[in-house]
Amino acid sequence: MRVTEKGQVTIPKEIRDRLGIGPGSEVDFVASGNGALLVRVDRGARGPIRDFDDWAERVKGTLDLGGMTTDEYMEWLRGPRDDIDPR
Repeated sequence: MRVTEKGQVTIPKEIRDRLGIGPGSEVDFVASGNGALLVRVDRGARGPIRDFDDWAERVKGTLDLGGMTTDEYMEWLRGPRDDIDPR
């Protein structure tokens, strides 16, 4: 996605639906080592997110992999690895 002259971006519908973001929702950008993360702000929770580690602790255990193992999920996400011998 592109950033507009006003610094705005459009959040893809799939992400909005997954995070429950709608009109009037509050979001925040949390700086990480390689960029930034978009997080939905729940003002009724434990206050604003302070940093990446705080965000990671809050979302720990919330990803539903639909029964996939971590390796299966990573292959689904990234595609099959071609840098290792398939033997």
